[in-house]
Amino acid sequence: MKKYLWFLLPLAACGFQPMYTERDTDIYVAPISGINGIDLRNDLSAKFGGMRDATATYTLTVNLHSPITRYKALEATGDATWQEIVLTADYVLAVDDTEIARGTESASESYTFVRYLVAANASYNNAVQNTIGVLAEKIGARVIAETYRYDSNHDDEK
Repeated sequence: MKKYLWFLLPLAACGFQPMYTERDTDIYVAPISGINGIDLRNDLSAKFGGMRDATATYTLTVNLHSPITRYKALEATGDATWQEIVLTADYVLAVDDTEIARGTESASESYTFVRYLVAANASYNNAVQNTIGVLAEKIGARVIAETYRYDSNHDDEK
């Protein structure tokens, strides 16, 4: 145990601070259209510490594109057995109507495509929900990083 402590000592004075701390992120996530947009907005708001109103310091605007479904595996008969769902979202992070970050993120997940309608729908819906969760993680991490960068560049002005 003692031989590993030397590795942690340099981190004590380096100024390292974890991104996901008790820090208030004060980010308003604007409404996102569609059922998937509602789920994405809820996931993002949860990552940022809960729903905020439009008076928050930061405003995140997200445009979620329609899901794209691709065939991944075909049987000899030509029937699909695996499909992939891909979700893409463009986002803009702003402070007082000034854009500070912009980007595009994508996430995908494969799922089993079966002949039974109920099972096929359940498989598809689970894949969409999982993809929305991954997309929220990706966008959330980038947005939090940008708020840290913006705050550290503007701390001397406060």
